[in-house]
Amino acid sequence: MKLFQLLSLVVVALLLLVSPAAAQTVGAFSSKGLSAGLGAGLIIIGAAWGLGKIGTAALESMARQPEVLNKVQTAMIIIAALLEGATFFALLICLLLALGIGG
Repeated sequence: MKLFQLLSLVVVALLLLVSPAAAQTVGAFSSKGLSAGLGAGLIIIGAAWGLGKIGTAALESMARQPEVLNKVQTAMIIIAALLEGATFFALLICLLLALGIGG
């Protein structure tokens, strides 16, 4: 929990510090590109954390009850596929915002 709080504080501090610098468009950098890049990074971190939680819970349940291996494995794969779909959708939105399409 402390790590999450520290990470949140760092993200907020970076957003506050980047805001004035991102107001000026210099070269290829823009506020849309920076915010979309930050959003994409947060999406990937969240997806990795979610997949890790899914894998951990599945392995723990399979270790406790080996007879439900097939049911747990099927449910884990379905949930992971749904998570990946949501992740790709969010990354697509960030990419569209970075390119200036639809925003």
